[in-house]
Amino acid sequence: MHTLGINAAYHDSAAALIVDGEVVAAAEDERFTRIKHGKRPVPFSTWQLPFDAIDFCLATAGIELRDVDRIAYSYDPSLLGVDTVDGQLVLPMQPSAHAAAGDDPWHPLFVASVVNAPRQLAGGAPHHLQRRFRGLHHEDIAARWEFVEHHLAHEASAFLAAPFERCAVLTMDGRGERATTSYGAFDGSAYQRLGQIDLPDSLGLLYEDVTRHLGFLHSSDEYKVMALASYGRPTLLPAFREVVRFGNDGRYTVHRTRLAELLGAPRERGAPFEARHRDIAHSLQKVLEETVLEMVGWLQRESGMTQLAMAGGVALNCVLNARVRDRSAFDEVWVQPAAGDAGTALGAALWIDYRERGGRRSWSMQHAYLGPEYDDDEVEAFLRSSKLPYERLDDVASRAADLLADGLVLGWFQGRMEFGPRALGARSILASPIDAAMQARLNEIKDREDFRPVAPVVAEERAAHWFAREGRGIEAETPLQAPFMLFVYDVPPEQARRIPAVTHFDGTARVQTVNAKQNALLHRLLTAFEQRTGVPVLINTSFNTRGEPIVCSPRDAIECFWTSPLDALVIGSFLLRKQAAPAGARDATQRGRS
Repeated sequence: MHTLGINAAYHDSAAALIVDGEVVAAAEDERFTRIKHGKRPVPFSTWQLPFDAIDFCLATAGIELRDVDRIAYSYDPSLLGVDTVDGQLVLPMQPSAHAAAGDDPWHPLFVASVVNAPRQLAGGAPHHLQRRFRGLHHEDIAARWEFVEHHLAHEASAFLAAPFERCAVLTMDGRGERATTSYGAFDGSAYQRLGQIDLPDSLGLLYEDVTRHLGFLHSSDEYKVMALASYGRPTLLPAFREVVRFGNDGRYTVHRTRLAELLGAPRERGAPFEARHRDIAHSLQKVLEETVLEMVGWLQRESGMTQLAMAGGVALNCVLNARVRDRSAFDEVWVQPAAGDAGTALGAALWIDYRERGGRRSWSMQHAYLGPEYDDDEVEAFLRSSKLPYERLDDVASRAADLLADGLVLGWFQGRMEFGPRALGARSILASPIDAAMQARLNEIKDREDFRPVAPVVAEERAAHWFAREGRGIEAETPLQAPFMLFVYDVPPEQARRIPAVTHFDGTARVQTVNAKQNALLHRLLTAFEQRTGVPVLINTSFNTRGEPIVCSPRDAIECFWTSPLDALVIGSFLLRKQAAPAGARDATQRGRS
């Protein structure tokens, strides 16, 4: 059975394909179109179906659209109260005070794009992709099509992908059709929603509003606010506690207010950051953590579960996730690595596949390498056609470790691309964490704000020697597993001195662990780097520059490499270099070995 999942509502359009319960492919459309988050400058064109991502999924399975049995779209317009009369859409009168331009779920163009999505799939594919989309008319598509509630798709992406037999489920985002938060329990055979919170109450929308107030882009820059929060003080926490109030039944309310009255004048984009901006971010983050901890406390008591699975855009807040992991009553917490809206394509497909196959589940998400890959023949053909000088490597991990130990910053392009917003060692920029100046250098390379931290990747078997859960200190005998870079950990002072570049201002790091089964080449690289430096940790940040999606193809990688100050590119078995290591880099790395 082939089940295709699609997300094309709001942002982060994506597709996923499941074959008999196994996920064979998943990708965001931005990786192919090169339009970040799918947010086109033309109003209301965001909702085009992810034809390139769908084409990739079909190609991976070696099928055409007519071979797909079920198509799941992760948004249900019927929940908006949409109806049709004589073939014409009839929309409810609905306030949309929370909607930014292009994000209004009751805008006629938005609703029309969702309702007519089956017809778009039948006849709207670009000419160069027609081969895999041919042979099906609108009636054929409609017979296989199902709209899946947005938050159910988020929920299914969590409990049907988590490594748990039974679990509580919490999803939080800006908005779905009406829900903004949902919680429930999966007992191994059936899912029960225990409750939901609807518009206008939304933690995600509040975080978006403050993100915009601080001069960032809403619904894509919230992670910058999370990073900025570490530098602030809770001076505005009482005010935010008046805005967000928690009840006794797992619910919260958000009392809308004019942010300028509460927080002062908004920061102009590009203006310097003041102490009050940092305090705003800090206070917002704290009230988010407090509210969610109350929610998960209620959910644990209500569900009786000991394990928790989370999804939704708010679950990409790795500081919040760590608080839930360390301060809640749940024994284990798992977060969907594609927790944002792209992950609803996966969740919708998982839900329909699970239901259609009689509630049988045989897969869990051990890694996120579900995107496109290119073999050495394809890479070399492109390098030759581009007339670029390159060197073929006999031992990729060993040579790359030498370059990293010498202080070079590498573009790293290997294997299948990651699904979700995090680069996890397939489309990454890698560097040594030993020199404290490397964090600033990487932010300059990527044209990022100087307060932004960079994250470490560490060999799983060595992780507990270098990082610790909140307040626990080093527990070297306790396994530490964080394959998706979705939780922060403390960096004990004795280790922070050795890896200062990945130690954030607050003494934490957003850690990724990797073992040989998940990513054999990256694991060998970490081992080789430790042999040279005594440190089994590398900086891992996404292979892109500001405003660009993560690179996907060899062409993307080459363009990013030659238009940025990267020192070298390791792409498949090939090495491209620009110049020798920067002055002083080798000395700084050598100091870390002592």
